[in-house]
Amino acid sequence: MATTDVPARLDRLPWSRFHTLVVVALGITWILDGLEVTLVGSLSPAISGPHGLNLSGGEFGWTASAYLAGAVAGALGFGWLTDRLGRKRLFTVTLLIYLAGTVTSGLAWSLWAFILCRIVTGAGIGGEYAAVNATIQELIPARRRGFTDLVINGSFWLGAAAGGLGADAVQAWLPPAYAWRAVFVIGGVIGLGVLFLRRFVPESPRWMMTHGDPDGAAAVVAGIERRVEAATGQPLPPPEGTKLRLRTDITAWFGPSLRTLFSTYRRRTVLGTALMGAQAFCYNAVLFTYALVLTRYYHVPGARAGLYLVPFALGNFAGPVLLGRLFDSVGRKPMIAGTYALSAVLLAATGAAFAAGMLTAVTLMAAWTVTFFVASAAASAAYLTVGESFPLEVRAVAIAVFYALGTGVGGISGPAVFGTLIEGGQRSGLLYGHLAAAALMALAALAEILLGVPAERRPLEEVAPPLSAVP
Repeated sequence: MATTDVPARLDRLPWSRFHTLVVVALGITWILDGLEVTLVGSLSPAISGPHGLNLSGGEFGWTASAYLAGAVAGALGFGWLTDRLGRKRLFTVTLLIYLAGTVTSGLAWSLWAFILCRIVTGAGIGGEYAAVNATIQELIPARRRGFTDLVINGSFWLGAAAGGLGADAVQAWLPPAYAWRAVFVIGGVIGLGVLFLRRFVPESPRWMMTHGDPDGAAAVVAGIERRVEAATGQPLPPPEGTKLRLRTDITAWFGPSLRTLFSTYRRRTVLGTALMGAQAFCYNAVLFTYALVLTRYYHVPGARAGLYLVPFALGNFAGPVLLGRLFDSVGRKPMIAGTYALSAVLLAATGAAFAAGMLTAVTLMAAWTVTFFVASAAASAAYLTVGESFPLEVRAVAIAVFYALGTGVGGISGPAVFGTLIEGGQRSGLLYGHLAAAALMALAALAEILLGVPAERRPLEEVAPPLSAVP
């Protein structure tokens, strides 16, 4: 048995360079994911064309689904290892796997080789989501957790904007047969710098205190406190709140964690699946196929498709930045339900206008920009919800399970469905895809109204007590 004040000491810290380091070194994952997804979407005409792998629309859709299938497997496998071996070890290993996958994607010589490389890349990204999301939520003070988490998840779109611009630039400089390959290799090389930054991020003290090392956790917090005091030039106030009493005789919580997900926290499990599944279908369907829509319906040159994504991506990043603080002030339930519901309405309206022939390539991207300004905040809030709604020992597993369930329900099917609809050539087919996405977002909004948790500004241990806590 041990008594600890580690959570209270972490939550009372003022924002400092240490927290900025955590955000940059770990949050870069979402920028890399945005870069990855956008590169594939922007380069889809080149990858699937005669200078690439010569794929049909349906085949290209399946390569996107392969990436997401790998992400599901990676999230589950590395999520288990993250809770068993620690956060720091795994967010290094998963980044290396991602870098290997994306570089080899640029060297693929056939459809099946490309699919294999996309699976490896996805596995690294899926593992990153579990390890990194858990670490960030455990190190950021409670009063800033909502806004910080939304902005970090929204930074995906900074990578998306960079991917759109980078894809077009490389295609302008290199022959078509080499341009798309070079972009993958360059993206992987850039990611190597992240490994250096992560050397300075410590293990999560919250993970250590629930895995048999409360003294080590206290020592890590003391080191963080010294860094914060040195950066701010001010002594820290004493921590507030009661101390936790924890069991120290259990270090592996995987079995009890899974049982907890589907028993004690069954309602939150349903909510997490609904939120993650809806946003995964919506986003992956549009992102992996938007370039095909522009080239096949509006005859936009493939080398110019990435430029259309830049304002769209910046609008998506602006959503969490401008709306994020409301999730900490107005509250989780009204903001999550409201953004999901409004996204559903906007998706349906965009699909109807496209089917009626009312949109040009520019106005279609403008409509998507408005829609996903709202949907981006909703999607980021889904990751926030599944990270903060469950006990600390189950956090990485919960993120992994819900990412896997959500991606399995919505993400894997979305690109394949939209790719097939685009290949059919009928505008009405794409309308049905938009309506399906809208229906899922509306159902997720209803789930939040019925099952949502008011977690704003509350310590993680108050939202969901640790499994190792002793009354």
